Amino acid sequence: MSKKLLFLLDGMALAYRAHFAFVNSRLKNSEGIATGPVLGFANTMMKMLDEEKPTHIAVAWDTHAPTFRHTADETYKAQRPPQPDELKVGIPLIKEMVENWGIKNIEQDGYEADDIIGTIASGANADDVDVYLVTPDKDFMQLVHDHVKMMKPDNKDGGFNIIDREGVHDYFGVYPDQVIDVLAIIGDASDNIPGVPGIGKKGAPKLINEFGSLEEAIAKADTISAKRQREGLQEFADQAMHAKFMVTIKTDVPDTAEWEELEWNGPNKNDLGAFFKRMEFRTLTKRYLGEEPIENKAGDQGDLFGTFVEEEPTEKLDEEKNAYELIKDIDGVKKLVEDLKKESVICFDTETNSPNPVSASLVGFSFSAKPGMGFYIPVNVEGALDEKEVVDIIRLLFEDESKTLVAHNYKFDWLILHRAGIQIKGKPFDTMIAAYLIDATQKIKMDELSKKYLNYEPVPIEALIGKGKKQISLADLTPEEVYLYACEDADITLRLYEIFSEQLTKDELDEVAKTVEFPLMEVLAEIEYQGVKLDVGMLEGFSEDLATDLKELEKQIYEKAGEEFNINSPQQLGTILFDKLGLPAGKKTKTGQYSTNESVLTKLAVKYEMPDLILEYRQLAKLKSTYVDALPSIVDEATGRIHTDFNQSVAATGRLSSSNPNLQNIPIRTKRGREIRKAFIADKGFKMMSADYSQVELRVIAHIAKDEAMIEAFKNGEDIHSRTAKEIFHLDSLDDVTADHRRKAKEVNFGIPYGLSAYGLAQNLGIENSEGKEMIDEYFERFPNILNYINDTKQFAKEHGYVKTLIGRRRYVPDINSGNWNVRGFAERVAINMPIQGTAADVIKLAMINIHNWLKNNDKKSRMLLQVHDELIFEIHESELDEVPKKIEELMESAFEMDVPLKVEAGIGENWLEAH
Repeated sequence: MSKKLLFLLDGMALAYRAHFAFVNSRLKNSEGIATGPVLGFANTMMKMLDEEKPTHIAVAWDTHAPTFRHTADETYKAQRPPQPDELKVGIPLIKEMVENWGIKNIEQDGYEADDIIGTIASGANADDVDVYLVTPDKDFMQLVHDHVKMMKPDNKDGGFNIIDREGVHDYFGVYPDQVIDVLAIIGDASDNIPGVPGIGKKGAPKLINEFGSLEEAIAKADTISAKRQREGLQEFADQAMHAKFMVTIKTDVPDTAEWEELEWNGPNKNDLGAFFKRMEFRTLTKRYLGEEPIENKAGDQGDLFGTFVEEEPTEKLDEEKNAYELIKDIDGVKKLVEDLKKESVICFDTETNSPNPVSASLVGFSFSAKPGMGFYIPVNVEGALDEKEVVDIIRLLFEDESKTLVAHNYKFDWLILHRAGIQIKGKPFDTMIAAYLIDATQKIKMDELSKKYLNYEPVPIEALIGKGKKQISLADLTPEEVYLYACEDADITLRLYEIFSEQLTKDELDEVAKTVEFPLMEVLAEIEYQGVKLDVGMLEGFSEDLATDLKELEKQIYEKAGEEFNINSPQQLGTILFDKLGLPAGKKTKTGQYSTNESVLTKLAVKYEMPDLILEYRQLAKLKSTYVDALPSIVDEATGRIHTDFNQSVAATGRLSSSNPNLQNIPIRTKRGREIRKAFIADKGFKMMSADYSQVELRVIAHIAKDEAMIEAFKNGEDIHSRTAKEIFHLDSLDDVTADHRRKAKEVNFGIPYGLSAYGLAQNLGIENSEGKEMIDEYFERFPNILNYINDTKQFAKEHGYVKTLIGRRRYVPDINSGNWNVRGFAERVAINMPIQGTAADVIKLAMINIHNWLKNNDKKSRMLLQVHDELIFEIHESELDEVPKKIEELMESAFEMDVPLKVEAGIGENWLEAH
């Protein structure tokens, strides 16, 4: 008799895993069905069936009926979010697919899939059948036995990790028969099962190994020396025993299937192939039917788990299919406006002769209010209409507050219209920002979004104006050459709006879109238009000073080296440092050259003067070339101001970035770097004001984690770094905190909540790894809710595939379940960081919107100039110095309500440095 191999699949867990693997790809077939979960599940099945060749197999599912656990505890899984819509559709399809594979779906009201699998596996183990539990759920490790192993899907290569008794011990620190006891102490936040507070994944196994069971640990708790563990087991004994009941997988579910009934004889190829054809899985269809789908509008949906390969779009511009119209006279403009006045949603786009909105001239306007339709009004070119005459007619469309006005890169169009004398009052919607909110990792250019969501390839701008040196402007073309392109832009953007507006609601992103990102577009547009004044003379003088300093540093470096060499050549520098001077830590790169990067030099600079001089030289050289010499070249000659571009859709955390120039990176830590801020000056009759949030991210951490010690410190106005130092170094009072204590505590405060390891902390502080570990342990001992936040956030990310800020901004972390610990570790750090940094970003954005509206509604002359990280820069009119600065601080400190107060540090001066 051949050996029997029984495979039991945890259907719901694998379906969720498949969903999150494809959540960013938004796969749909021609019927509009989200097919990602089905494809992910199919790929796992294919891999397993091809490689393992089971003789018996089944997929177990949860039902919607309450189970015995719900009867025992009405809060069980109560906090879990509703099932994603993709899975509501996808799970029935997966079950259909499983049946076509000739495999049984098993479910039973009153019990979970875990219990069904546990019962079948227990019976098979007794009959010496080799059983494999296919699931990513660690709770199944309690079922591992002599003949029962767990197959955990491995995200790294689409394979599986086989977990036997020793594998369980490696993971939990105990063998399978004690896993339940460890789980009971730890609890399960995802299922709303509290364990014993203060005893975590490291402490629980040690207790169970010492006492043998949870019951014995509770009975002998008074012998435990660690206070938190002793008191935790004594105070929460009943809670722990309840948790043990809840986490125990049943192995005696009545009337469930016997393992012998689950024999597998292969798939029904025709039925399975027809199913894959309907789903439009080309490779899988070909495997079972020997053909490809007749239509494949969704593109090739791949056949490797977690991958997606898109085919060339099948649809392009068809003049006969689309109703695109070139408006050639003023009567046509009037008629168009009358027609558009009847529409509640209008998509618009501006065509210009330049990508710079502060200086560009209008070439035309395009509109669309119905898919497949578009209208183009040319201005300022030969054969076009008069701009002023057109603007006077179309302005009422933009000034109608009842209309939703849609654009792609709305901020650009707002600036162009603002300069043309049009004040936009309608409700804004930006498809670029919407796409960024839906998935911050996807490409957000309109052409790319069109290919992805509409399977449509728009006419690229290069097809009209060319590339490189031979590139022309839209102003060089006739209206007849431009109108199809312009109409298509508006039409495609409208179609994207229809998809994205629905998706924002579905993903619960409406609030962050409508209260933060969309209102912020106008704020940033006005800041960019306003610009900030630059003292070019000051920078020219500073450049000469830096040149002198660099010459002096060169001289010192050559003296130390004993010869002249090219300081900017890594090869020559490496030879000097490591061959000639014999400094330690000389490591060669793959190219055979010594590494002389900043981290290498920084470590050496602690003991050696030469690396320190090189670092200073590099710092001053970068300062001179990147800022001091570069900034004057981009000053607007007419206004004497620079106009940076603020980007809302770059940083995945939600933070703003800036470019042309990048003002977010202006140095602040060094004296020379800070001097650049002297060049940013107030206009005549104004003063510069800087308003900076104090430790906003730490305040957000305290609020999100609900850590009482941190909340108390902030409410009392204590220095949080000194308070942390007092706690982790066991000092009697804040007066005992030294500068060194505070320095170390500051590193801990900013590092640990973002996943900083003991090794990383030790490296940053120049201490032993053991001391770093001790500091981290003490930190979590004194601030336990920070650790709870970290663990809960990682668990949420693993279950949902994303994390979110307090206002609802999302960031997807698809690598959170990766089998590669390096990849997974990075994803975990991203998951921990994003709710904190993203919420801080949301806070300052809300403050900017509130301040902008107040200044505008009260006709103030003062104006917002810049946003740099947690700092806002203003020009305050001298007549408003008594009122406006106080109001700005008030609006910033009340921007978002938290358990801890927001605090702003503000200053006023003639220039940015003086105000900072």
